[in-house]
Amino acid sequence: MIKTAAVYALAALAEIGGCFAFWAWLRLGKTPMWAGAGTLSLIVFALLLTRIDASVAGRAFAAYGGIYIVVSLVWMRLVETARPDRWDLIGGAVCLAGAAIILLGPRTN
Repeated sequence: MIKTAAVYALAALAEIGGCFAFWAWLRLGKTPMWAGAGTLSLIVFALLLTRIDASVAGRAFAAYGGIYIVVSLVWMRLVETARPDRWDLIGGAVCLAGAAIILLGPRTN
């Protein structure tokens, strides 16, 4: 389970970093080289997400969504230096609980 959580967190960082690189290029006026870095980061994201131990891709992707949201809030705090408010934190906790239910729930098949 710890390996899965680490892979999800790394995948989220790669996806957020890749998307932020495009944001920086298109919204913050950074050079087009940022798009290249963003593309590489998004490739790493996709490769990492395939390492999740789940019986079907949809389940892995659904659980990833909750992790992505929480890591996005951490990114907001550490990289963009914007402090998440209580609603961000409550929403993140709900999403994490949902991800845990999807990933750890008992399966009959």
